[in-house]
Amino acid sequence: MKHVLVAMTGASGSIYGLRLIEALLRAECRVSLLLSEPGRQVLNHECGLNWSADRVAREQQVCAHFRAERIAVLDNADLFAAVASGSNPADAMVICPCSMGTAGRVAAGLSETLLERAADVMLKERRPLLLVPRETPLSVIHLDNLLRLARAGAVVIPAMPAFYHGPRSLDDLVDFVVGKILDQLGVGHELFKRWGGEDRAER
Repeated sequence: MKHVLVAMTGASGSIYGLRLIEALLRAECRVSLLLSEPGRQVLNHECGLNWSADRVAREQQVCAHFRAERIAVLDNADLFAAVASGSNPADAMVICPCSMGTAGRVAAGLSETLLERAADVMLKERRPLLLVPRETPLSVIHLDNLLRLARAGAVVIPAMPAFYHGPRSLDDLVDFVVGKILDQLGVGHELFKRWGGEDRAER
């Protein structure tokens, strides 16, 4: 069973992270969730999910929301968590959405939080690290940081939905981006119509 660590930061676009977790659970992946404090606040603002700052209470809320028996919810201050060590990393990590501040700190090799340390572990262990930035316009600093991360082995997947598949709703646009993330993880899905392919399956 593939273990995917999903980290949600304070960038706009919390819906991408939520939909990604839904898709991973549907594909029977093991999911761990790491939510930064700004990420928790933006999630509440954008999606109305006022998840607790307490890790234990938040884990109960997360499992109830996704109707899942078990989703490991990690504390961003817990540098003793398993994913902080190269001896026990996740199979892949997705930062979705990824703020430019997070991208800059990971690009600089900082490890002051569990999120930053886990991302650093992914890079040093040559495991998949996917970043889904949601920012516009991008400054030269942002571009430099993203280029540095790509050169270090990370995959940058901007939250840029396509339109060739004939989206008819906001869900269709979100699903396109999530589908591109799943493609990079090697997780099968039918979230969007592929170029030259058949019509997308009904959800």
